[in-house]
Amino acid sequence: MKLILTSLSLTHREILKFVRVRNRLTGAFLQPLIFWVILGSGMKASFKPPGFDIPYMDYIFPGIILMIVLFTAIFSTFSIIEDRKEGFLQGVLASPAPRASIIFGKCIGGSLMGLFQSLLMCAIILTPFVDLSLSLEKLLLLIIILFYTGFLLTNLGFVFAWPMKSTQGFHAIMTVLLFPMWIFSGAAFPVEGVPIWLEIVMQINPLTHALKLIQYCFDMSINNSGNFGYSILYLAIWSICLLLVSLRQIRSLK
Repeated sequence: MKLILTSLSLTHREILKFVRVRNRLTGAFLQPLIFWVILGSGMKASFKPPGFDIPYMDYIFPGIILMIVLFTAIFSTFSIIEDRKEGFLQGVLASPAPRASIIFGKCIGGSLMGLFQSLLMCAIILTPFVDLSLSLEKLLLLIIILFYTGFLLTNLGFVFAWPMKSTQGFHAIMTVLLFPMWIFSGAAFPVEGVPIWLEIVMQINPLTHALKLIQYCFDMSINNSGNFGYSILYLAIWSICLLLVSLRQIRSLK
């Protein structure tokens, strides 16, 4: 019970802190939106995704939703470094509260913020700019998938942010790591038809499987339900491994 209450308290603090830093809130949403408009408009006349009978702007739309979750999750973990500098993190570590609550508080907070912003992006399907459908059942499934993905990505950010001493160093590492992960997820081009070596890289990438689940909700997958269970299991394995690493990190700190 103490773990749950402390985690929820830290989640509430994370959300308030993230919302008050307007530039992070705006950047996590506007940057993917601008990227979607520019890339989608520039590529729609010259590139048709193999195996997908839809415009390029429609194809890349689930990838942009994934990008919003990704950016929000990573931006939210900047607070780990800031909390350490301010002394808040040391106070939580010295308190009787379970150390695991730090992880769950950060990850749940990052997941909820990414979910909220990605659902705002989903509202674009109500406009003429996107010709995609989303049933009520698939919307509920999408909410679960986005939260699930946000938890994993925030945990990934936690693992990298925990040993960092500066936000600049953390930002540099995340920039080098995350954009290639997004590109090689199938967000910009499908996995089908790429060279074998690249297909192997893309299949190892957890974002590839997160994207497949999001595409499934929009009825976009080539094999609409064939690999759904496998993708869920693969992401679960990643989540468990990252959680174990982060638990080891906070418990090893004296």
